[in-house]
Amino acid sequence: MKHLFFYMVALWLNVVVINARTFDMKQLGADLTGMKPCTDLINKSIEQAASEGGGTIYFPAGTYLTATIRMKSNITLNIESGATLRFSDNFEDYLPFVKIRWEGTVMNTLSPLIYADNADNLTITGRGTLDGNGFKWWQWENDTRKELKENGGKLPSLNKLQQMWVDANKDLEVADYYKPSLERRMFRPPFIQFFECSNILIENVKIINSPFWTINPAFCDNVTVHAVTINNPSKNPKGPNTDGINPTSCSNVRISDCFISVGDDCITIKSGRDADGRKYGKPCENLTVTNCIMLAGHGGVVIGSEMSGGVKKVVISNCVFDGTDAGIRLKASRGRGGVVEDIRVNNIVMKNIGRNAFIFDLFYDKLSKPEPVSERTPVFRNIHLSDITGSGIKQIGYVKGIEEMPVSDLSFSNINMAAEKGMNVETATNVRFSNVNFTVEEGPSLAFRQSRGIILDGIGSKKPIPGQPVVEIEKVEDVWVYNCFQMQFVKDFFKVTDSHIFEGMNRLKKK
Repeated sequence: MKHLFFYMVALWLNVVVINARTFDMKQLGADLTGMKPCTDLINKSIEQAASEGGGTIYFPAGTYLTATIRMKSNITLNIESGATLRFSDNFEDYLPFVKIRWEGTVMNTLSPLIYADNADNLTITGRGTLDGNGFKWWQWENDTRKELKENGGKLPSLNKLQQMWVDANKDLEVADYYKPSLERRMFRPPFIQFFECSNILIENVKIINSPFWTINPAFCDNVTVHAVTINNPSKNPKGPNTDGINPTSCSNVRISDCFISVGDDCITIKSGRDADGRKYGKPCENLTVTNCIMLAGHGGVVIGSEMSGGVKKVVISNCVFDGTDAGIRLKASRGRGGVVEDIRVNNIVMKNIGRNAFIFDLFYDKLSKPEPVSERTPVFRNIHLSDITGSGIKQIGYVKGIEEMPVSDLSFSNINMAAEKGMNVETATNVRFSNVNFTVEEGPSLAFRQSRGIILDGIGSKKPIPGQPVVEIEKVEDVWVYNCFQMQFVKDFFKVTDSHIFEGMNRLKKK
């Protein structure tokens, strides 16, 4: 009776109630064996749903062969358990070219596998699988790089798609050092890129074998990636540059409860490359990364090196990195510009880190030379890490600023790590280590050089190396030392060269 009452009221008010339709791909005649492409059926269903104000494209159990899926506003892709969307490896199926951001530069190139431009309320959900079928793409990349190397950095001839790329990007401007990368004249597409979209939800699905970066929203607002599994090969056959989740110039991003194992960085936060990134000038800001597990990958969570628009207000918490090459990595270089600031990292466990647990590197381009501070100058500041434990690590890490812009306002608190080598800090200001225990097998646990304003409060080593100082300090102005009590005997806790040291509030003479 209640439903009848509301129905009569609706009629009385002359209100029309419309429910968004569900388009069942099986019922609409899609091939479920993965042999016949369903691209036209899927995209026509999306167009129809969009014309009705929105709807759900539903994929029941089966294998669906498709090329580019072009999302529209208010569309949901629901990939059910047992369903696999397997994407074509015929490169021409990703024509016509569309506008995307590719490695920090906006250009016209092959369409991402799932793409939207200026759309709102986009959802990808379900317990099924998205298979990028990237093997042929990876082989093309490896073959092209080899061909470039064998021909002095130039291709002897261009195929149809490469010539189309040249014609579509005649006005593209990039820094000189990036031009060799463009000599490929065609690029593997990201798996999912939503361009200038808002209100995005990607949840529960499994994504495998991406041709390139996997989830790569660009210039988007209000993005949620939750409980997604991403698995791209990290060994033979290795998928090159198959990063997991790479938001670029996005605002209000939540990444949570994801499992990531890939052939490059697991999560990377970016904001554009060089002059092109500064032209758009949109930072990546207001991001949280929490409750994620990262296995194979170059880095667990990485910021940069494409950060010309800036990155700010980022929280990384409650994550496990087990088997990545690096843990937390920030990288930039002269010419890139951009400010990375207001970063918090806490409650992290690292194990089996192949290279460095921590990297803060403004000298990513090792050939760069000092220059006056300008929009080309990158900045790292106000970055704080706490409550981190790690073992089986090659090196705890390094901080490396540039002469004209040291890394500044960086702190490490409540950190306990065992590694082969310790941590080096060079060209930095206002750096604090508090309640930190670094146990290493070779060299000092902590080494500082050409820096200023270092605070050491409650640091030590559980297993100091005989004859090796725990801390080495060289050419550092103003070092404050508090509460450093070494539990295991060590002959020399400090080795100080040409530096000013404070012990408590008492200044010691320069040594």
